[in-house]
Amino acid sequence: MKLWQKNIASLKEVENFTVGKDRELDLYLAPFDVLGSLAHIQMLQTINLLTTEELVVLQKGLKEIYKDIQSGKFKLDEDVEDIHSQVEMMLTKKFGDTGKKIHSARSRNDQVLVDLKLYMRHEIEMLVHDVKEFFTLLLQQSEKYKTYLLPGYTHLQLAMPSSFGLWFGAYAESLADDMITLQAAYEVVNKNPLGSAAGFGSSFPINRKLTTQLLGFEDLNYNVVYAQMSRGKTERIVAQALANIGATLSRLSMDACLYLNQNFDFISFPAELTTGSSIMPHKKNPDVFELIRAHCNRIQALPNEIMLMAANLPSGYHRDLQLLKEHLIPAFENLRNCISMATLMIKNIEIRKDILLDKKYKYLFSVEEMNKLVLQGTPLRDAYKKIGMDIENNNFQYNLQLNHTHEGSIGNLQNDAIEKMMNKVLSRFNFNKVNEALQKLLE
Repeated sequence: MKLWQKNIASLKEVENFTVGKDRELDLYLAPFDVLGSLAHIQMLQTINLLTTEELVVLQKGLKEIYKDIQSGKFKLDEDVEDIHSQVEMMLTKKFGDTGKKIHSARSRNDQVLVDLKLYMRHEIEMLVHDVKEFFTLLLQQSEKYKTYLLPGYTHLQLAMPSSFGLWFGAYAESLADDMITLQAAYEVVNKNPLGSAAGFGSSFPINRKLTTQLLGFEDLNYNVVYAQMSRGKTERIVAQALANIGATLSRLSMDACLYLNQNFDFISFPAELTTGSSIMPHKKNPDVFELIRAHCNRIQALPNEIMLMAANLPSGYHRDLQLLKEHLIPAFENLRNCISMATLMIKNIEIRKDILLDKKYKYLFSVEEMNKLVLQGTPLRDAYKKIGMDIENNNFQYNLQLNHTHEGSIGNLQNDAIEKMMNKVLSRFNFNKVNEALQKLLE
């Protein structure tokens, strides 16, 4: 039996096709469906759609379901199509007509919207903690290896001296910028759609500001039509923020694959963090970084996938939007796994010292020698020509002493400033407010 079913059941093939992977994916939404319902029934009691006694009964039942979800005992019955139906049917089976009242002034449209927003809000919080841990590690490694010089490349050709301090710090600052877009996505997510019902509001005198407060949302999606239109848009905005982090990890992974290559030979890892070949005994393959690169490249495709699935939809709900869950929900777990593995690898990275002593890197210092002439009064173009001629005539002389002092250079990494940038963004997340509100609901 379905919540929407009247007298005629759908053909089994139609039912299977339309339900799709909802039963599997709705288990991710289960705790958030219960939280949304706890807020909703509390509001219903204030407008006399539930008595105080009915509220107490339903709160008890929902909290028991929540505990079962947290302990892993909860499951969807075979004949139930989604989490919303399962919760309502469990309450109806246990409390009779009182259980049937839980859906008053709601549609599954705004119910799934609030579930998804609560889910995304939670996942963003988990992701922020993981990114911050990786960010801190990158800055620590930047400081630890700041005197270890490294060839810098443009067009994959030798360019100028760099350092591992700069390399690690660059990816830390990239994550700080990525966090700005994640925080913006969080602000979009952290608005309450509950009460928009099927997308046109309700004739019941519901109090949407109360459910906003109870669920710890920062604000409402006010316009009920837009609340429904936000589905697809919200996921796309979140996906873009995930893609930005994915792009940073993918690029770091590509660098690591190159630097581990014997022709570069800048870094190495303990044998247990690399893999071998079935035929070549000498191989130490960077499979972890290659898989991070592939996973993160797939995450970078996610905003486009979501955009195309939601493209050209008119206002109102459409079943197309159901498929978004299949793409977005696994992306959070995949990205967090990639961050975890990148953290493991970077924590155990081994850096080769004195790389630039090798004569093959001598032309990295051409700009250094040119700048010395300029500092002595030679016009830049004349200095450029002289060093160029010295290189062509095999007369180029150089030394390894560098004097980079400006902000963000080899000798002045500005890691403290980068950390402040990250902390400034982190301070704009209101995780404490959210968690306190949800804890109150469960007390």
